[in-house]
Amino acid sequence: MTTHEEAIYRVLKHYWGYEDFRSIQREVILSIMEGEDTLALMPTGGGKSLTYQVPTLACEGLCVVVTPLIALMKDQVDRLRSLHIRAVAIHCGMSAQDIDRELDNCIYGDTRFLYVSPERLETEIFRTRLQRMPVTLLAVDEAHCISQWGYDFRPSYLRIAELREYLPEGVPILALTASATPPVQRDIMERLHFTKPHLLQASFARPNLSYSVRHNTDNFSQTLRVLEHVPGSGIIYVRKRNHAEEVSLKLTQRGVSAAYYHAGMTPEARATTQQAWLEGTTRVIVATNAFGMGIDKPDVRFVIHYDPCDTLEAYYQEAGRAGRDGKRAYALLLINETDEYRMEKRIENSFPPRRKIKQLYDHLCSWLRIPIGEGGGTSHPFNIYGFCAQEHLFEETVIQIIKILQLNGYLAYEDATERHPQVVFTVPREELYSAPAIDAELEELIVMLLRCYTGIFHFLRPIDIEELSHLLECTEEHVKELLSRLWKLHIIKYIPPTQEPMIHLYQDRLPKRALRIAPETHKERKEMAEKRLRALLSYAHYEGCRSQALATYFGATQPEPCGVCDNCLAERNRKIEGGDPYIRAEILRLLASGPMDLHELVHRIPRPPEHSLFVVDILRREGLIRDKAYCVELTPKA
Repeated sequence: MTTHEEAIYRVLKHYWGYEDFRSIQREVILSIMEGEDTLALMPTGGGKSLTYQVPTLACEGLCVVVTPLIALMKDQVDRLRSLHIRAVAIHCGMSAQDIDRELDNCIYGDTRFLYVSPERLETEIFRTRLQRMPVTLLAVDEAHCISQWGYDFRPSYLRIAELREYLPEGVPILALTASATPPVQRDIMERLHFTKPHLLQASFARPNLSYSVRHNTDNFSQTLRVLEHVPGSGIIYVRKRNHAEEVSLKLTQRGVSAAYYHAGMTPEARATTQQAWLEGTTRVIVATNAFGMGIDKPDVRFVIHYDPCDTLEAYYQEAGRAGRDGKRAYALLLINETDEYRMEKRIENSFPPRRKIKQLYDHLCSWLRIPIGEGGGTSHPFNIYGFCAQEHLFEETVIQIIKILQLNGYLAYEDATERHPQVVFTVPREELYSAPAIDAELEELIVMLLRCYTGIFHFLRPIDIEELSHLLECTEEHVKELLSRLWKLHIIKYIPPTQEPMIHLYQDRLPKRALRIAPETHKERKEMAEKRLRALLSYAHYEGCRSQALATYFGATQPEPCGVCDNCLAERNRKIEGGDPYIRAEILRLLASGPMDLHELVHRIPRPPEHSLFVVDILRREGLIRDKAYCVELTPKA
């Protein structure tokens, strides 16, 4: 065993109590310790975090981890601190003093892990401090976001490679993702400036996870069937917020312990709902795709997609949250012809002609009250739902158009999260006190802002209302009133505390006719979206092993059949003439007493429901049973 191997096994045992690594964890860690840039593809629940935590702790220095979700940062930091490992997270919800203190700790203290959002990397203060940090590894989580052809592309990821200029020579990059097709894999390595392509890919096989697809119009009955036959907790994914609330209510009315979760809830409500589900108080969470990232609940027994995803990448990640403990779990996709039509229509709506993109840019700037020739470098809370209602557009359409505007360098969109208020002075320092309306209270507030927040003349700085109220010896509400007065006097730009998304303008507002939309950011992205939709629909109608189909899509060669998906089970049953003899006998025995509801019949047989339904179809074809008034019964003998 090499010195590196001895070190990493010692760290693994000391901090986590494990004797050995899983999957490709060991190979990834050793690659990093040899100084190689590495792209690691590991399925959801595959232990990606250990691949950068272990090598960092086995050496001296600091690991910078780039991740897009604040909740994920906080979760990782809390786990590391529980192991007595020094870790911090820098995000937009922090005050300037907190950020300064934590960055100093990374330079002078014993901090081992610094978690940051990709947007934070672009600030000058961060880059200046980064040069003084003892960085030994840069880890990029959700690395598919860096590829323009990734299903969740985020322009802020594109500037990560620039950090190499601020790091010591030879610091490797570890890029991590659960799902990336071969073209996306190549793009990730190219955009992160890998010295040479180096990919390590875990097996996509999940032998304990049974994938199934149902083509029907009664999704609720299918969902109840799963809940009655599969014990334990689960997740039901829907597309819209109101749908999450509706399905949750219907389940509750049927006696199921269920709750809903979506981005429109307050942070406190989301946290309470999530915790109840994690602790098992709530059995089922009905959620939009805002739920699940970074949540570690190993005993999820089922994930149901009540509404289909748009991409196989998203489906694989979300379905993969089931069965992370290695025990049998189920992933069910519900889809019908209406869904398929809506999905195709959604792509058309999401990529309107370029003239409509220009029109939306114009209306967006007007909504934000930004005059032509102004606004560059400013940030604005964005009530996307109000804007969509005014423009009579779907939220997804607006998000897609904003992404195209991002790609063309006009603006950036930041998802909703809890933020501190922000302030920047809009007049020169020498003119601060010349306004006739500046009274003693306002002057005292100005002095305190200048004393507490450096750089406040040059860019928006998060401020701490509670701290200011303490220093000024007044209430927080009074501080907000004073800030509003300064704003109305055009002395500061003040962004109140908000949980809304934000729009950041990279440049001054242009006249609509001057906007330039590059064809590749529109036409090619639409073609890629159509290609991904075709892949998802192909999976939904696939007649072979579903695990094989997923693994092949992500670049695996010659994957083995799983033996547990709906198609594999159906194939196995087909090899038994007439279906499983036990199920066959039980169906005929139960129906001998009279007609039965199909749902009740399947429920009475202690076998997976897909097995029983398969045998029901065989008996129908043989003419031994028939449907009658929503029930099945034995066919009367002639």
